[in-house]
Amino acid sequence: MLRQYELVEKVRSYDPDADEAMINRAYVFSMQKHGSQKRASGDPYYSHPIEVAGILTDLHLDDETIVTAILHDTIEDTVATAEEVEKHFGPNVARLVDGVTKLSKIEAQSESQRAAENLRKFLLAMSDDIRVLLVKLADRLHNMRTLHFIKSEEKRRRIAKETMDIYAPLAERIGMYEFMTEMQTLAFRELEPDAYASIAKRLEQLHKGEGDLIERIARGLKAHLEAHGVEAQVQGREKHPFSIWRKMAERHVSFEQLSDVMAFRAVVGSHEECYRTLGLIHQRWPMVPGRFKDFISTPKRNGYRSLHTTIIHDEQMRIEIQIRTADMHAQAEHGVAAHWAYKVGVPEEATADHPWISDLVEILEHAGSAEELLEHTRMAMYQDRIFAFTPKGELIQLPKGATPVDFAYAVHTDLGDQTVGAKINGRVMPLRTPLENGDQVEILVSKAQHPQPAWLSFVVTGKARAKIRRFVKSKEREETVALGRKIYDEIVQRLPQPLGWEAMAEALKRLHLHDDAALMEAIALKRVSDVAVMEALIPGSTGKDGVKPPPQRTAISIKGLTPGVAFKLAQCCHPIPGDRIVGLRREDEEIEVHAIGCDTLAAGVDADWVDLAWGDESDGGTARLCVVVRNEPGALAAVAGVLGTYGANIVSMEQVSRDGSFHTFHFDLEVHDVQHLMRILAALRATETVASAERL
Repeated sequence: MLRQYELVEKVRSYDPDADEAMINRAYVFSMQKHGSQKRASGDPYYSHPIEVAGILTDLHLDDETIVTAILHDTIEDTVATAEEVEKHFGPNVARLVDGVTKLSKIEAQSESQRAAENLRKFLLAMSDDIRVLLVKLADRLHNMRTLHFIKSEEKRRRIAKETMDIYAPLAERIGMYEFMTEMQTLAFRELEPDAYASIAKRLEQLHKGEGDLIERIARGLKAHLEAHGVEAQVQGREKHPFSIWRKMAERHVSFEQLSDVMAFRAVVGSHEECYRTLGLIHQRWPMVPGRFKDFISTPKRNGYRSLHTTIIHDEQMRIEIQIRTADMHAQAEHGVAAHWAYKVGVPEEATADHPWISDLVEILEHAGSAEELLEHTRMAMYQDRIFAFTPKGELIQLPKGATPVDFAYAVHTDLGDQTVGAKINGRVMPLRTPLENGDQVEILVSKAQHPQPAWLSFVVTGKARAKIRRFVKSKEREETVALGRKIYDEIVQRLPQPLGWEAMAEALKRLHLHDDAALMEAIALKRVSDVAVMEALIPGSTGKDGVKPPPQRTAISIKGLTPGVAFKLAQCCHPIPGDRIVGLRREDEEIEVHAIGCDTLAAGVDADWVDLAWGDESDGGTARLCVVVRNEPGALAAVAGVLGTYGANIVSMEQVSRDGSFHTFHFDLEVHDVQHLMRILAALRATETVASAERL
């Protein structure tokens, strides 16, 4: 453990003007407040915050950040208060300590909820001051270094998984690759001990077998550059076990088949020398196509800049080479922490903009549950990026696999909401098309458009998914309330007498609901029964116990509601406007609409029946047909011609059997109503190549 004078000396070595007295006060304050508390290792508890502070001194951070690290557990784990911290160390330190304080005492239903709540406060705090994140990452790194002292395997795995899912990606997003690498390695060792041991053993054997291969290649690279007048520091290393394991999984190859387990770094004097060095390397050794990346002209979102290339070396193996300047290297190793490092008398605040933090906070505000928050946050911190351009040339960074919808939401929320189509490199393409590096994307919009639930099946960014889900949930509640109100009106008609003006208010009290919208939603989702509603409105209105209430008197119209939101059309019978329909109402589910002759209804179901009717001028639905055609050229084209002539859009088509001279197909067709469907069936039956056509 660092001693008090050692910690002070480490800070003074890079910041002679640091507030030595404040650091000493913090050291003593932490020791006194933590007192006799012990860690799982048996060490005094205060050794942990001191070691966290030591990690941050390696980054040359300012004295306020170092003091925050020393105090970061005092409010949570001791009797110290925020007021005490502010009194002794000032408002800035108090604010930072409060931001870092973990919420381990939150009583949550599950581990994921507790993790999400910690993350929730954490994101809000770090959006105010990025130093909160730096202290938190150092805290997590030290906890991972001492993870093996925890006796409970379940707890160790939970902490390791949380580190892999949240904290390592956060470190990557702010460019702190050293932190990310060590956290991933330690978490991987805990989560996949067999895989870790196997890869570590292979790396050890590789190192023994090839001796000083890495050093030999590094010397050769350096000599080649110096021979052409470029001074460079060249270092090589083996990739860490988690990185190798992930590549093996992604490429579906064995360790022996991996050809690039070594990486080299050349640090040169200027931007110009970076590109000159790249040219010299490519002149000497053949490059691997598709493995060159220029992060100098187009930096990563976290500010990372470097040239990456992979070559086939004389040793007949692939090696990755990164080329950068000293400043780029400092940014690459320590990311945003490099901006806070003590420089020329005062710490320099982070000048780089971090819009991804704003994105995370926006996701935070719209996440409906703990699980959603974690899911969207992981997406927002996705590591592999692509670059696409707006028509005006603005660069938009997105995760690999992103679509035009993700692109639109990355530009602006309103643009995403109004998206109806997209042009990629001048061609109109489907919205689910994955974007590639360098694509120019033009979003086509309409003010009448709104987010579509189907987009959730292909968007990959957390921001897009959160916005779409928020709209869908809002629309779902709005339409559920509207449908519930129609059912409520029908229930009121069954009451033995008209309602008084206070009946609704009294019913809400009896049902413990806060407003009439909550009541309508509860009715539509069958959280309260019709009998309970009638009794709440007029006690005794359903008669004596065991006597059923009066039956439904009028059919309820479902015009103006979106299928799949307040109600869903059953896939067993595919009802369309014009069919006599009935709704099945189950608790906490949208109403399921069936045609009255559906076999599912005949078999008996455990749900309330609601008599429904299509609203006036209801239009549009999907019908399923079984069409048997003769096995001859042009038969299917004749069927498609009939469907096109009668304006029916084919949603899907499946060949279900092939029997000698005949083929049987199932078609899902978009039609207007039953009359439209009947005309299509008549036309199909009159076609020479069609043996039969029936509705399923």
